[in-house]
Amino acid sequence: MKHKDGKPNSQPDKNSRTVPVAIMFVVLCGLSFYLGGIFCSEKNRYATQDISKVLETSERTAAGPLQIKAVTFPECSANLQDYTPCTDPKRWKKYSFHRLSFLERHCPPLSERKECLIPPPDGYKLPIRWPKSKDECWYRNVPYDWINKQKSNQHWLKKEGEKFLFPGGGTMFPNGVSIYVDLMQDLIPGMKNGTIRTAIDTGCGVASWGGDLLGRGILTVSLAPRDNHEAQVQFALERGIPAILGVISTQRLPFPSNSFDMAHCSRCLIPWTEFGGVYLLEVHRILRPGGFWVLSGPPVNYQRRWRGWNTTIEEQRSDYEKLQELLTSMCFKLYNKKGDIAVWQKLTNNSCYKKLEAPDYYPPLCDDGTEPDSAWYTPIRPCVVTPNPKYKRVALNSLLKWPERLHMTPERVADVRGGSDGAFNHDDSKWKTRIKHYKKLLPAIGTDKIRNVMDMNTLYGGFAAAMIDYPLWVMNVVSSYSPNTLAVVFDRGLIGTYHDWCEAFSTYPRTYDLLHLDGLFTAESNRCEMKYVLLEMDRILRPNGYAIIRESSYFINAVSTIAKGMRWGCRKENTENDVDKEKILICQKKLWYASKQSSR
Repeated sequence: MKHKDGKPNSQPDKNSRTVPVAIMFVVLCGLSFYLGGIFCSEKNRYATQDISKVLETSERTAAGPLQIKAVTFPECSANLQDYTPCTDPKRWKKYSFHRLSFLERHCPPLSERKECLIPPPDGYKLPIRWPKSKDECWYRNVPYDWINKQKSNQHWLKKEGEKFLFPGGGTMFPNGVSIYVDLMQDLIPGMKNGTIRTAIDTGCGVASWGGDLLGRGILTVSLAPRDNHEAQVQFALERGIPAILGVISTQRLPFPSNSFDMAHCSRCLIPWTEFGGVYLLEVHRILRPGGFWVLSGPPVNYQRRWRGWNTTIEEQRSDYEKLQELLTSMCFKLYNKKGDIAVWQKLTNNSCYKKLEAPDYYPPLCDDGTEPDSAWYTPIRPCVVTPNPKYKRVALNSLLKWPERLHMTPERVADVRGGSDGAFNHDDSKWKTRIKHYKKLLPAIGTDKIRNVMDMNTLYGGFAAAMIDYPLWVMNVVSSYSPNTLAVVFDRGLIGTYHDWCEAFSTYPRTYDLLHLDGLFTAESNRCEMKYVLLEMDRILRPNGYAIIRESSYFINAVSTIAKGMRWGCRKENTENDVDKEKILICQKKLWYASKQSSR
């Protein structure tokens, strides 16, 4: 017999070691009890010191709920009005510029976390309501004029008086985004009949493409990195269009494999053929079989456009040929092409992927043991994630069309522990009942007061599905530590992302009208300190925005006390079943402005 280090075990006589072993057992038990007492007391001491400003030491027992002290959080400095902790430009120099990895998530250590309230900009006004907000927003809410000055000839936006207006222009659609999408629909008929429901726009600008698709029944995640000047994602969310901070770089995007029906890049300047095509490999991973990748801009239509790209026709021809060769090698086919728009489709049959098994073929099949859906701080691999042949209803042409797919049990439910048709249908029915109750508690649901919504710890997206007829959209968040149910969310025709609530979310301050959580503190309190989760909720919630906090009775009073210290007004309500072990907090964040004294 060997130890893990490979060293052999000695084998003394069994009888000769009986008494010494018994004595040693007694001695070790006593020593463990003594050291355990010291360790536990030290552990409690440090934990109490770490949160002494907010929490009192308390045991979770049946005797009563968690006891806390009242706390008042100070204002942050005014220069933090657009603070994004994990994508902070002030920290970029600490990280590599290789493949722009400095633009990825790099969260501050615990010692640098802010324990203050982010103030709105001077002159901030409550956002313009949807659908008017799609075309205009208050300048003082997103006071960045760089795009207006640099892109004025492309009509992304323009400043008039106190407002930014969004004419729907863009680099590749100078005649307006609607005409551009009309041309795209001619190339992809599935955009018209409910076949295509979810999309991702990489390098989204001010998200005019995603905004136009909303009116056509297609729900788009607009993606762009944090930029010190452009604030593209902030513009998108201010308009009421789904968006998230992110960049295709060295880490996988926080989405499951085979999830989006369509991906789009309109001159997003991503070097698709460089670094062995790893950026395209990531698009391939998140695009479901039969899904479409749409590219407009270089090198598409190089025959007519090359003079405006500061290059030569030979260089652009070479770039296009490399792109086509790379896409073919990873099982895409050219689906359609006209003018400035080219469309490729991810193949659904396995015959193409068989070729990738050949020695020295590039790109190879992924066989390093990394889960296809692993996407939270997971490096992009230079290999192809192949569709799982056991799934017959994940390919785009096998899914029900929208909206029928919303309430049909997705095939990938079976991969979730405890998942089944019955479990899915129960969850779907449960949330229909709960939303009716929420509507009674918070009549603003379903009105123009609530547009951008986040379900902070969804299971199957039932919360979002139950509100599908309201004029709002929901970002469904699945904890990186929870069972992977996000693929089910996407198969329903909804959108979402992985996230760890011990860290800040990938968005700007003041970007959501309603935050909903269901038992998040019960599930994550062993990892994430409640104070920081609530401060993060305050950062991303708009002034006058709401939070629905559904929690065990053990946590509910503690949450209410901390919320009061954040200048929230809360009231406790019963659940729809009127059970004592669970309560609901309905909270509203107050609108306030920075005082001159704030300096944190």
